[in-house]
Amino acid sequence: MADKNNNETPHFGLPDPALMTRTMAEVAERGQRIVGDFLRRQAEDSSKPDPLNIGHAFMEMTARMMANPAQLVQAQIGFWQDYLTLWSNTARRMMGGDAPAVIEEPRGDRRFKDDAWRENEVFDFIRQSYLLSSRYFTSVVQGTEGMDAKTAQKVDFYTRQFVDAMSPANFVMTNPEVLRRTAETGGANLLKGLTNLLSDLERGKGKLRIRMTDDSKFKVGENIAVTPGKVVFQNDLMQLIQYAPTTETVYKRPLVIFPPWINKFYILDLRPKNSLIRWAVEQGHTVFVASWVNPDEHLSEKGFDDYMKEGVLAALDAIEAATGERAVNAIGYCLGGTLLATTLAYMAVKKDTRIKTATYFVTMTDFEEAGELGVFIDEEQLQGLEERMGKRGFLDGREMATTFNMLRANDLIWSFVVNNYLLGQEPFPFDLLYWNDDSTRMPAKMHSFYLRRMYQANDLCKPGGITLLGTAIDLRKIKVPSYLVSTREDHIAPWKSTYRGTQLYAGPVRFVLAASGHIAGVVNPPEGGKYSHWVNEELPASPDEWFAGATELSGSWWPDWQRWVTGQDKAMVPARVPGEGKLPALEDAPGSYVRVMATD
Repeated sequence: MADKNNNETPHFGLPDPALMTRTMAEVAERGQRIVGDFLRRQAEDSSKPDPLNIGHAFMEMTARMMANPAQLVQAQIGFWQDYLTLWSNTARRMMGGDAPAVIEEPRGDRRFKDDAWRENEVFDFIRQSYLLSSRYFTSVVQGTEGMDAKTAQKVDFYTRQFVDAMSPANFVMTNPEVLRRTAETGGANLLKGLTNLLSDLERGKGKLRIRMTDDSKFKVGENIAVTPGKVVFQNDLMQLIQYAPTTETVYKRPLVIFPPWINKFYILDLRPKNSLIRWAVEQGHTVFVASWVNPDEHLSEKGFDDYMKEGVLAALDAIEAATGERAVNAIGYCLGGTLLATTLAYMAVKKDTRIKTATYFVTMTDFEEAGELGVFIDEEQLQGLEERMGKRGFLDGREMATTFNMLRANDLIWSFVVNNYLLGQEPFPFDLLYWNDDSTRMPAKMHSFYLRRMYQANDLCKPGGITLLGTAIDLRKIKVPSYLVSTREDHIAPWKSTYRGTQLYAGPVRFVLAASGHIAGVVNPPEGGKYSHWVNEELPASPDEWFAGATELSGSWWPDWQRWVTGQDKAMVPARVPGEGKLPALEDAPGSYVRVMATD
């Protein structure tokens, strides 16, 4: 195909015959093995043919749509009017004229970053045709009236999944960058991409497990998760790490962090320059972190109350033994924050006042509006999930990872399809994506309780809605000072849902909203100054009203938290060295639990 500035058709060479022969022989041998493995796994899986319960949702949408044909006809007329304008504009461009775009992709959409998508009138037509079709499909779905909210959300979500999958950027013959690479390499990129595809199928044992980064470049404890410290306590569910001080004196109250066990803790300690753990140590905190076990079938009966007892409460006992201090500051991240709030409500009943301040990173405690994760929470899907967990004793880590990746399919799925399989390139070494791929399993009992009682029934925010360790949980009994940080573009814990926590806790609350998403908005060190944050001393019931009155401040929210937490107690003591208290050091940080992979 000729570029408008170059009338010559690109010359497509042929790949080396010997290379092609070797590659195709390898493809045949590996393909036979992969297919055999896949068929064996399918025979063992008795799941329903529609495990996500999509079919029923789309049938209901179709029925509702047919009940109002005028609305559909109106949408079609609008679509064809835009399409005719695009045809006219493209014809004008092909004759040497200029014409404005009928539609542009949303800001931040990187699928069409190659210049040819605009400079070449043919590819510009393909791009705009796709965008018009995408807008048509999504607007028709979103405009269908009469569906219940859950069904409408599911139909909208999976329509967008389909639309994203059909992007012309995902196909060889409609992606100018791929065509150019194919011409330059004589098709070697496609052969290499086929090899990459087979390798990913082998990694997934018949299921596609896309490699997002060059994982050979990273090793936990060597170039990520390297902040010095010692494991000073462990039980079935966690290792407790105490980090070595870098200041001569430290705050009297130790700081303990409870990350989510959906992921591994070292998201807070990826590299020295963006490590929240290292930064907190440098500010003078004695930092402890719970490194959760990657559970197998032997821990299938561990429940949410076990994570309270063997997680938060066990950590508090261990910290007192290690430092002699009963009073601590605590941080919970995502599910770890939900656990922290739940435990604080339990401790309030027991008159246990050891946690003096609570900080919640992107934490939901009211799940009424749980965002797009709610698409995966209905009775049919939960029954299927429980059936699979019942066989294994746990939720496979890859299932959870796939769910989260679908929330950002263009960035976390299709961009790698293009890079790895169409362009035939190796993924770039990126520590965050290495962490993202280092998935964890979930104990069957705990995960079923979490999904049913919190996500599905939303019982946690109800006074006495759930009972743990024999105690009715009421979040309104939490009186400790609370600091809530949420992120504006969070797809996992939407900030307007996390804001509801400000109306639940009885103690003083500070709410801060950071820019960016679930990870980048939290892991945003002051030195980088990449993302801003919003503050507002008032806490109205409406999150929109809070934001309308908020002030945007440049840079990281970390210093704001430091001022807040140290404002609660500024007492200092000599620095504490891990292993010198009543708890001996068991091993060096980051410990052995974090090294266990879901594939082990």
